[in-house]
Amino acid sequence: METILSIAGKPGLYKLVSRGNRTLIVETLDETHKRVPAFATDRVTSLGDIAMYTDADEVPLWEVLDSVSKKEAGKPSSFNYKKAPAAELHDYFAEVLPNYDRDRVHDSDIKKLLQWYNILAKYGITDFKATLAPTEGENVDDRAEQVAE
Repeated sequence: METILSIAGKPGLYKLVSRGNRTLIVETLDETHKRVPAFATDRVTSLGDIAMYTDADEVPLWEVLDSVSKKEAGKPSSFNYKKAPAAELHDYFAEVLPNYDRDRVHDSDIKKLLQWYNILAKYGITDFKATLAPTEGENVDDRAEQVAE
Protein backbone atom coordinates (compact mmCIF):
# COMPACT_ATOMS: atom_id res chain seq x y z
CA MET A 1 0.00 0.00 0.00
CA GLU A 2 1.46 3.33 -1.07
CA THR A 3 0.28 6.85 -0.40
CA ILE A 4 0.63 8.99 -3.51
CA LEU A 5 0.61 12.74 -2.93
CA SER A 6 0.35 15.96 -4.87
CA ILE A 7 2.04 19.06 -3.43
CA ALA A 8 0.70 22.43 -4.56
CA GLY A 9 3.34 24.48 -6.34
CA LYS A 10 5.63 21.51 -6.95
CA PRO A 11 5.52 19.51 -10.18
CA GLY A 12 4.87 15.78 -10.36
CA LEU A 13 3.69 13.28 -7.79
CA TYR A 14 5.26 12.04 -4.59
CA LYS A 15 5.22 8.83 -2.57
CA LEU A 16 4.94 9.15 1.21
CA VAL A 17 8.02 7.59 2.79
CA SER A 18 7.63 8.55 6.46
CA ARG A 19 6.43 11.20 8.85
CA GLY A 20 8.62 13.50 10.88
CA ASN A 21 7.84 16.16 13.45
CA ARG A 22 5.58 18.56 11.49
CA THR A 23 6.90 17.24 8.17
CA LEU A 24 6.32 14.44 5.75
CA ILE A 25 9.23 12.79 4.02
CA VAL A 26 8.27 12.21 0.40
CA GLU A 27 10.01 10.68 -2.59
CA THR A 28 9.51 11.92 -6.14
CA LEU A 29 7.88 9.57 -8.60
CA ASP A 30 10.50 10.08 -11.28
CA GLU A 31 13.92 8.79 -12.29
CA THR A 32 15.70 10.55 -9.41
CA HIS A 33 13.61 9.14 -6.50
CA LYS A 34 14.78 12.23 -4.61
CA ARG A 35 13.58 12.43 -1.01
CA VAL A 36 12.43 15.82 0.20
CA PRO A 37 10.49 17.14 3.18
CA ALA A 38 6.95 18.44 2.82
CA PHE A 39 6.25 20.92 5.57
CA ALA A 40 3.04 21.73 7.44
CA THR A 41 2.79 24.95 5.40
CA ASP A 42 2.76 23.00 2.08
CA ARG A 43 -0.64 22.15 0.63
CA VAL A 44 -0.33 18.38 0.39
CA THR A 45 -3.19 16.30 -0.99
CA SER A 46 -3.43 12.53 -1.17
CA LEU A 47 -4.71 11.32 -4.52
CA GLY A 48 -6.97 8.99 -2.54
CA ASP A 49 -8.86 12.04 -1.24
CA ILE A 50 -9.61 13.52 -4.67
CA ALA A 51 -12.83 12.98 -6.61
CA MET A 52 -14.20 14.25 -9.93
CA TYR A 53 -17.58 15.94 -10.21
CA THR A 54 -20.30 14.19 -12.22
CA ASP A 55 -23.91 15.11 -12.88
CA ALA A 56 -25.07 12.71 -10.15
CA ASP A 57 -22.32 12.29 -7.58
CA GLU A 58 -18.57 12.53 -7.12
CA VAL A 59 -16.44 9.71 -8.53
CA PRO A 60 -13.20 8.82 -6.69
CA LEU A 61 -10.05 9.67 -8.63
CA TRP A 62 -8.91 6.02 -8.66
CA GLU A 63 -12.05 5.07 -10.63
CA VAL A 64 -11.42 7.80 -13.20
CA LEU A 65 -7.75 6.77 -13.52
CA ASP A 66 -8.89 3.17 -13.94
CA SER A 67 -11.15 4.26 -16.81
CA VAL A 68 -8.26 6.11 -18.46
CA SER A 69 -6.12 3.00 -18.03
CA LYS A 70 -8.73 0.83 -19.76
CA LYS A 71 -8.98 3.34 -22.61
CA GLU A 72 -5.18 3.48 -22.96
CA ALA A 73 -4.60 -0.27 -22.36
CA GLY A 74 -2.53 0.45 -19.23
CA LYS A 75 0.07 2.47 -21.14
CA PRO A 76 0.80 6.20 -20.84
CA SER A 77 -1.74 8.26 -22.76
CA SER A 78 -1.05 8.88 -26.42
CA PHE A 79 -3.40 11.88 -26.32
CA ASN A 80 -1.48 15.19 -26.44
CA TYR A 81 -3.41 16.95 -23.67
CA LYS A 82 -0.89 19.81 -23.43
CA LYS A 83 -1.64 21.12 -26.91
CA ALA A 84 -5.20 19.89 -27.44
CA PRO A 85 -7.94 22.49 -27.84
CA ALA A 86 -10.59 22.59 -25.12
CA ALA A 87 -13.19 20.81 -27.28
CA GLU A 88 -10.88 17.84 -27.96
CA LEU A 89 -9.92 17.68 -24.28
CA HIS A 90 -13.56 17.48 -23.22
CA ASP A 91 -14.38 14.95 -25.96
CA TYR A 92 -11.55 12.71 -24.73
CA PHE A 93 -12.66 13.06 -21.12
CA ALA A 94 -16.29 12.32 -22.05
CA GLU A 95 -15.09 8.91 -23.29
CA VAL A 96 -13.44 8.27 -19.92
CA LEU A 97 -16.18 9.68 -17.67
CA PRO A 98 -19.32 10.23 -19.76
CA ASN A 99 -21.43 11.97 -17.11
CA TYR A 100 -18.79 14.38 -15.76
CA ASP A 101 -20.04 17.84 -14.76
CA ARG A 102 -19.03 20.07 -17.65
CA ASP A 103 -19.52 23.22 -15.55
CA ARG A 104 -17.32 22.21 -12.61
CA VAL A 105 -14.60 20.14 -14.32
CA HIS A 106 -12.24 22.59 -16.01
CA ASP A 107 -9.68 22.11 -18.79
CA SER A 108 -6.89 22.37 -16.19
CA ASP A 109 -8.48 19.56 -14.13
CA ILE A 110 -8.51 17.23 -17.13
CA LYS A 111 -4.91 18.11 -18.02
CA LYS A 112 -3.77 17.51 -14.42
CA LEU A 113 -5.58 14.16 -14.33
CA LEU A 114 -3.92 13.02 -17.57
CA GLN A 115 -0.53 14.25 -16.35
CA TRP A 116 -0.94 12.25 -13.14
CA TYR A 117 -2.12 9.20 -15.07
CA ASN A 118 0.97 9.34 -17.30
CA ILE A 119 3.29 9.59 -14.29
CA LEU A 120 1.63 6.65 -12.54
CA ALA A 121 1.50 4.50 -15.69
CA LYS A 122 5.14 5.25 -16.50
CA TYR A 123 6.21 3.94 -13.09
CA GLY A 124 4.04 0.84 -13.23
CA ILE A 125 1.33 1.97 -10.83
CA THR A 126 -1.76 0.67 -12.59
CA ASP A 127 -3.75 -0.96 -9.78
CA PHE A 128 -5.35 2.34 -8.85
CA LYS A 129 -7.87 0.89 -6.43
CA ALA A 130 -5.22 -0.77 -4.28
CA THR A 131 -2.92 2.25 -4.46
CA LEU A 132 -5.32 5.16 -4.19
CA ALA A 133 -8.54 3.98 -2.55
CA PRO A 134 -8.87 5.54 0.92
CA THR A 135 -7.92 3.33 3.83
CA GLU A 136 -8.21 3.64 7.58
CA GLY A 137 -5.38 4.16 10.02
CA GLU A 138 -3.25 7.03 11.20
CA ASN A 139 -0.09 6.15 9.34
CA VAL A 140 1.33 4.05 6.57
CA ASP A 141 2.36 1.24 8.92
CA ASP A 142 -1.20 0.92 10.30
CA ARG A 143 -2.57 0.74 6.77
CA ALA A 144 -0.07 -1.95 5.75
CA GLU A 145 -1.09 -4.01 8.77
CA GLN A 146 -4.78 -3.69 7.86
CA VAL A 147 -4.13 -4.84 4.31
CA ALA A 148 -2.13 -7.82 5.57
CA GLU A 149 -4.97 -8.96 7.86
